[in-house]
Amino acid sequence: MFLIIFSLLSFTVFPSGACPDDGQAHIHVRHHEPSASLPLPSRPLVWGDVNIIHTTDSHGWLLGHQKPSFPEPNYSGDFGDFASFVAHMKEAAEEKDVDLLLVDSGDLHDGTGLTDGFPPGGVDAHEANRFFTELPYDILAIGNHELYIYANTLDMYQNFVPKYHGRYLSSNANITVPGPDGTPISVPVGSRFAKFRTRKGRKVISLGVLFDFIGNAANTTVQKVEDMVKEAWFAEAIKEEPDFFLLVGHMPVSRDNWPIVFNAVRAVHPTTPILILGGHSHIRDCVQLDGRSIALESGRYMETVGFLSVDLDQKGSTKNLTVNRRYLDPNRVTYEFHTNRKSSEFDTFKGQRITEGLNALAERFNLSFKFGTAPHDYYLNRAPYLSNGSLLNLMMDKVLPTVLAIDNLRAHIPNIIIANSGSLRFDVLAGPFTRNDQLTASPFSDTFRYIAGVPLGVASAVLPELNRGVEGRYRDWLAEMYARTGPELRVAENLTLGYVTQDACPGLGDDTLHTPLPFFSTPDYMSSTPPTGSSETEIDVVFDEFIWDDVLQILNKLQTSKEYTDGDVKLYTSILLNQVLGVFGEAEWN
Repeated sequence: MFLIIFSLLSFTVFPSGACPDDGQAHIHVRHHEPSASLPLPSRPLVWGDVNIIHTTDSHGWLLGHQKPSFPEPNYSGDFGDFASFVAHMKEAAEEKDVDLLLVDSGDLHDGTGLTDGFPPGGVDAHEANRFFTELPYDILAIGNHELYIYANTLDMYQNFVPKYHGRYLSSNANITVPGPDGTPISVPVGSRFAKFRTRKGRKVISLGVLFDFIGNAANTTVQKVEDMVKEAWFAEAIKEEPDFFLLVGHMPVSRDNWPIVFNAVRAVHPTTPILILGGHSHIRDCVQLDGRSIALESGRYMETVGFLSVDLDQKGSTKNLTVNRRYLDPNRVTYEFHTNRKSSEFDTFKGQRITEGLNALAERFNLSFKFGTAPHDYYLNRAPYLSNGSLLNLMMDKVLPTVLAIDNLRAHIPNIIIANSGSLRFDVLAGPFTRNDQLTASPFSDTFRYIAGVPLGVASAVLPELNRGVEGRYRDWLAEMYARTGPELRVAENLTLGYVTQDACPGLGDDTLHTPLPFFSTPDYMSSTPPTGSSETEIDVVFDEFIWDDVLQILNKLQTSKEYTDGDVKLYTSILLNQVLGVFGEAEWN
């Protein structure tokens, strides 16, 4: 295995007039580069007649992964590096005389300080999304995180969607806005569909489909996929035969409703190539619904850039298409390898400008503010739940009991604190714990609520009820990945930690070879240690407002002596969910 060694550094490049013309426009820019050794990709990409670079579920990770603990260095490329990569790949496509499309499957919001660190009066991801518009995306689709908060959806509708001139798609997602006469009307957030020609003149029909999401904000609507395909506009959109269908959407490519869309298209066009680009489950995945199609999903958090290629044949052919897919680790080693560029000639002017702009935004949002120094790594899934290395255990055993008691007049009343493990989105890694780390680990601005006077016996039964029948697709995927490789093989291969993908498409999908991350099962809901006392002892049940309805429903299921309603739910503290780790860090990690 070849290795390229990086050092952590900042470097300055001079204005273009101050050095000989090397074909690259230079500006002052600061890159974060990993201190660890990164392996080269295992083999070159396989190009076809039509090629697609795919991103999905980026959730604001536009500055790359900046921590030294593996596998973070694998994903250390920032969005400026990605922009340079895309530019060079476009050049390569022209030289090869083939088509290359750039596609995104949604979820631009909620995930890092770049999206969630906005000052009062701002809107989530408004600033970060400006960098997306700098890249030549051919098709983008809406994600569910664009729909949780109406202000975010409205911002997308007013400020982001218009920049794509009909290429941002929301086939089954609407927003309610004032009509020309002031009367509220429900309209698509983006376009229902798009028809366009590629650089090589190929005709494309594209849709942008969201899974059957039910957690959307008031004044937004999501139509069920099975109902969408019955609409007159859908029939009209797919009536004409293109050279290929490009079905993009925020929906997992397996175990979800893509077959409904696929079958509706196949009923009209039995042999036309269908390329599907999905998202949402955060995994690397690939399936073929028939021999003339392929469906790709490209991970999460800019930890994966997908590459898909297909060789087209004559219309009406029933032969299986030649298709290839690859899951790239987004770092400069990967990008330089696949574009055949040296580091000194890789950066484009636009790429450098994007990196510079992202760093400036991080500075403006004060994302480097240090709360304290995390003494070691705390993991979501890489350490046993009740161990010292578990972030969930840290949260329930120390962080919430400590922070929620600060200046709280109810701190003397015994309580059980219940939280959804999904409120934690990423590990807390050793070293400086910054504002960006705080928002990366927990970006949601939920409040903490409580219900007073709940008998301890009833309160203690809430957690088991919450944990019944819940599953997490990403965690299942990690568990399967780890289980496939025994400990002896992991050591013998001497590979760096990373994703080890097994999907339903032929051949090897991972671009760079790794050994899988350790995985330990964790609950979907968790609680602090219950207080002592009899089953009738009255305590406070404290919880993240995200599970408000669930807690009420379960309390009323567990007992019949009292009907709990919204009127019993009170605000417990002014400290928000996305602030608790920072408050704890300031108090305990200095």
